[in-house]
Amino acid sequence: MGKNKQKQPQRTKPAAFMLSDEEYEMVQFYLRKYKIANRSRWFRETIINHILKSMDQDYPTLFEENEMRR
Repeated sequence: MGKNKQKQPQRTKPAAFMLSDEEYEMVQFYLRKYKIANRSRWFRETIINHILKSMDQDYPTLFEENEMRR
């Protein structure tokens, strides 16, 4: 019948934060430069990508970093 769409989880938890004038202008400049229309999606993806990258780098390993470099 229709396309097989995966059901997206409902976003029900709000997140709010404040920016200084300079930070706000920097974000606005970036959004205009890269023609990003959906700010909410961009903020969400940017934050989640940063978290995932950090968690990947901090993942526990069997050996310490100096032991792996030997």
